[in-house]
Amino acid sequence: MMNTRKKTIFILCVLCLFLDALLHIEPNWSPLFTGEKVTFICDSREGNDTDWNYSFSRNDHFFTTNRTVNRYESSSLTRGDSGEYQCVADHKIRPVTRESNKVSLSVSGVPQSVLTVSPSWTSPGDSVTLTCSVEPPSAGWRFFWYKAVPDLSDYYTYELLAGGTTGTEQDSYILHGQTHTAGYVCRARRGDPVFYTQFSRVKFVWSGGVNPAASLTVSPHRLQHFSTESLSLICEGNSAEWRVKKVDEDGRVSSCYNWGEMTGSTCNTYTRARSGVYWCESETQSSNAANVTIHSGDVILVSSVRPVTEGHSVTLGCKLRTENLLYNVDFYKNNTLIPNPVRGELLISAVTKSDEGFYKCRGRKSPQGLETLTSAESWLSVKCEYEFCNMCYSLSEKRCH
Repeated sequence: MMNTRKKTIFILCVLCLFLDALLHIEPNWSPLFTGEKVTFICDSREGNDTDWNYSFSRNDHFFTTNRTVNRYESSSLTRGDSGEYQCVADHKIRPVTRESNKVSLSVSGVPQSVLTVSPSWTSPGDSVTLTCSVEPPSAGWRFFWYKAVPDLSDYYTYELLAGGTTGTEQDSYILHGQTHTAGYVCRARRGDPVFYTQFSRVKFVWSGGVNPAASLTVSPHRLQHFSTESLSLICEGNSAEWRVKKVDEDGRVSSCYNWGEMTGSTCNTYTRARSGVYWCESETQSSNAANVTIHSGDVILVSSVRPVTEGHSVTLGCKLRTENLLYNVDFYKNNTLIPNPVRGELLISAVTKSDEGFYKCRGRKSPQGLETLTSAESWLSVKCEYEFCNMCYSLSEKRCH
């Protein structure tokens, strides 16, 4: 008889443990962000929800008590709302109180969308993949994709890409048939009510090919320049008003008036230019882009600013800062020495797609000198003779004739 009573007491005690209230938070994403809203739900796990009164606390301090409903909807969260939450259910008739588990809530600052593009340099007809992520990482997002449309006020407006009104669950979006330089942004949303991240920084997909409606010419006509040189960046095409833009190595976008003087359709840089990708913009068009690099060393590679068409010739040179002659000049492609019977320059008489790559040159100041001077690398881009020929390269090794 005694054993039976002990068993009953034991079972009742175990049942009491399992009948503690249960607190859960919807949505249960971690982290949550400032501006989002959540609902705290307290489950008494006995009888009907209406049989109980509910109180909710954060870090052991009650912020609402004796509620007749088991839900509490927060206002817009702030970082100060981070902490450990708990609820208590008090039975309305019987002297029974149930405390819930503790649930941690973490609230971070405003989330940032981060966009990457691959590849960032394209030939006409290439497909480009946009990938959007949210920092810090968390779940539950839908992603929205926009094209950055130039605005003569020096800002961009954002235009939803086709079919993008409901967003995508996937964090990537493929652009087919990219033809010209263009900028893109993304952002993400989740929750009910809907909560949006900030827009990402504009990321550009660059085209070195000439757009007849908008083109950029760099003077002197090369990609590498000495740090003491000034540049002229000339816009041509179907517009009466142009801006010259630049993205620096840190991804910051700036205009000619920040580092030069715009006269008509030409931007002249002040004394020293800076490395970056340069291009022209009108209200409706973006030109080819040029990845200009500025060097403080004594030698630079002289190479084509624009992609070279297959079958055409191109000459690469090696230039010394002092304008003196360089001796024993060699050229390298992807760090491999190129056999070259003509010293001082490299002539590729009939360019093919296989000639694409990173080139650099190396020489000496005197015939017997031991000190060698090496330029930085520049990418030589080769374009197909036919506008969308490059799509065939991805399918076979044959050219599109």
